[in-house]
Amino acid sequence: MSTTLVEYRVEHGIAIMALHNPPANTYTYEMMRALDECILQARFDPTVSVLVLRGHGERFFSAGADISMLRTVDPAFKYYFCLHANETLLRLEQTPKLVIAALNGATVGGGLEIAMACDLRIAKRDAGRIGLPEVALGVLPGTGGTQRLPRLVGRARAIELMATGRVFAFEEALEIGLIDHIFEAEDFFEAVLDYARQFTPPNKASKAVGRIKRAVCSGLELPLPAGLALEREFQQQLFESADAAEGLGAYVEKRMPRFQGA
Repeated sequence: MSTTLVEYRVEHGIAIMALHNPPANTYTYEMMRALDECILQARFDPTVSVLVLRGHGERFFSAGADISMLRTVDPAFKYYFCLHANETLLRLEQTPKLVIAALNGATVGGGLEIAMACDLRIAKRDAGRIGLPEVALGVLPGTGGTQRLPRLVGRARAIELMATGRVFAFEEALEIGLIDHIFEAEDFFEAVLDYARQFTPPNKASKAVGRIKRAVCSGLELPLPAGLALEREFQQQLFESADAAEGLGAYVEKRMPRFQGA
């Protein structure tokens, strides 16, 4: 399996992953396996605090699944493919490190489904359109789209967007809460990295950021008492961390903390 389907590098505590399948960065079973491996590598790398996912090139984040691949395989493989893709995106969503999707171009179909499994979505101004047009193919968004989109924009709006298959500008996506920021096209990716660095040591206690993410993502699926119990468990883990000692000490001593991610 060629891991060049997902380019991977680490810079200053940030794992940068780029989907690489020109021209539209469509994904195949092999790419999903490569993405899975990169997610695991970043998750267990103690030097990595934040993951940033982008598309290779300038025109596409990802246009989703490779349709020519789906046309030529049997129904059993299509089911297995969706199952594996869902497992990969759940792993991304459950990784206790912040994940940022840098939408550097068109983000449609399964490409948006990947982006929705990330914690934050930052788009490049005037770089493309966004949406889930799978209904035009006679199918539904089958890599988590029917579940994650309503959690982001509400049930009625999500149903309408998926049933019409409408694709739209990043500015509208910002208005409805589907993306979190739009950055200018010039030096877009450097601006994304600058944004990501605020969540890495020594600026932030990255372990606390990760536990905040896990408490929110897991807690939302639980009854409130169970969610509060999960919150207490994570809080106790953080109380025992070196960064909590540094943060509390810095507050008392009236100085800026210098976190180490430990």
